[in-house]
Amino acid sequence: MSFEKLYNNFLVWKTQNLKEKQVVLCVSFLIGIFTALAALILKTLIHFIQHILTSNFLTQGANYVYLIYPAAGILIAGLFVKYIVKDDIGHGVTKILYAISQKKSFIKLHNVYTSIIASSITIGFGGSVGAEAPIVLTGSAIGSNLGRFFKVEQKYLMLLIGCGAAGAIAGIFKAPIAGLVFVVEVLMLDLTTFTVLPLLVTSVTAATLSYLTMGTTAMFSYAHADAFLFERIPFVILLGIFCGLVSLYFTRAMNGIENIFRKLSYWKKFALGASVLSILIFLLPPLYGEGYDTINTLINGAKGYNALLDNSMFFQFKDYRWTIILFLGGILLMKVFASSSTNGAGGTGGIFAPSLFLGCIAGFIFSFIINHSRLSGYLPFLPEENFALMGMAGVMAGVMHAPLTGTFLIAELTGGYELLLPLMIVSVCSFVVIKLFEPHSIYSMRLAKKGELITHQKDKAVLTLMDIEKLIEFNFQKIRPDMTLGDLVKIISRSPRNIFPVVDNQDRLLGIVLIDNIRNIMFRPELYNRFKVSRVMTSPPATIKVGMTMESIMRSFDDTKAWNLPVVDEKDTYLGFISKSNILDVYREVLAENFVEE
Repeated sequence: MSFEKLYNNFLVWKTQNLKEKQVVLCVSFLIGIFTALAALILKTLIHFIQHILTSNFLTQGANYVYLIYPAAGILIAGLFVKYIVKDDIGHGVTKILYAISQKKSFIKLHNVYTSIIASSITIGFGGSVGAEAPIVLTGSAIGSNLGRFFKVEQKYLMLLIGCGAAGAIAGIFKAPIAGLVFVVEVLMLDLTTFTVLPLLVTSVTAATLSYLTMGTTAMFSYAHADAFLFERIPFVILLGIFCGLVSLYFTRAMNGIENIFRKLSYWKKFALGASVLSILIFLLPPLYGEGYDTINTLINGAKGYNALLDNSMFFQFKDYRWTIILFLGGILLMKVFASSSTNGAGGTGGIFAPSLFLGCIAGFIFSFIINHSRLSGYLPFLPEENFALMGMAGVMAGVMHAPLTGTFLIAELTGGYELLLPLMIVSVCSFVVIKLFEPHSIYSMRLAKKGELITHQKDKAVLTLMDIEKLIEFNFQKIRPDMTLGDLVKIISRSPRNIFPVVDNQDRLLGIVLIDNIRNIMFRPELYNRFKVSRVMTSPPATIKVGMTMESIMRSFDDTKAWNLPVVDEKDTYLGFISKSNILDVYREVLAENFVEE
């Protein structure tokens, strides 16, 4: 029996024996298995490549291979994407948000594996980015394609994409709660009584499989140096403010640098990005790769942070107290250039790991300076390991606009649940600070500007999902300004509508004629040849431009109190009308099709 026949028989059996919600639960379990395996493959590939390339590194003095490895990795990954994948696979989380809002939750099948290959090469060779955004895109692609394979209803596909993202986070970090919270905060999916269950099934399944394959220890070996004291709360708040400012710097610098790369040709991008990245890694070796070794060094409580100067030209100054702060300060400023250069030059990676890396350094610098300043005798001691941990939560919360994700992810990554309260304080303070300057996260700001971002406000979410082309009605009779009133009456007699667009020879909209405005003269034959359309036409209360967001369109209807508004393109060519009644019909269709009820 052929596969197609078996598949069709299965679909018939599924339809007859399983309810749709039962199918979703089964698929969410499969997503958890596949996302955990994908995370395992990605981490194994990265560590394998890094081990081969760096196992013979010297610990004293500079390593000149830092000038070669990152550029080689970007070149290989970039050529793979350009000539084999032939599709843009960068900005993974942004692509998921766009797929949810504009592509009916459709993510291409190749995203199941291409991000894994490209990001493992990029990061394994030293690219200064993270593997989490690629694995989140991989997980969401798994969810989307499994959902379509099992012919799940459209309104559940969005949920399965969320399951894929939750499973990816839970699998790569061994953090099931963070996976669930990430979907709610960053992908902005609403939770209902039913939707929370598939997300939990996927997260728990992925985390359990990761525990079985990668061990039960936390991802970072955190040494709880000192219990949290309430007298440190003012400094925790100050750290949150500092993390918010670091997040703002990272977000704006990242966008500015990416805009520069966007204007360059492919090989110019590679030359510029590879040069910047290689030089920065040569000068500041902790920028090599994800930076998780640096995080472990700063939070493990061994006071061996001077080891971070190994492999660098600053090795000879490692015994000076303030050398490490100057060194880490340079990394804090330059990390954004290294990360954006990696992606801009053709590499594939995300900003998950860079935000953790920056946060750890920010928290360490903050506490180290206070502990070793001249005022240290008057101030409480701030455990550097604790504050490095809090800084990770703060910068992640600020960059992603996700305070709960920052809090629970760091607690699960390190087992530092004793610091849950200060983690929450830092995350909230950082989020509040960056929210004053940037209303949207680094993932969503581009889509928000285009009106293509799904939000937790269901009304706005439905408007975002609506297809404007489906709203345009074309059964309006066009008329010319030089037509007589008699000609207009003949057209009115065979038209089902009471509004008529007036266009010129190039179909450019000049105005409209409403039956209500000519009712007093349309039955007077003696005026039929005396009046021209140009005399009785009026300007429309507003026009809708192709490309306007649905929110802007609805604002136009609200402001004008009109029932029908004409649609024109960028050259003012008339296309049709949009009516309130049609908007309401499509609104109800989209609501029923895409949102899961309780």
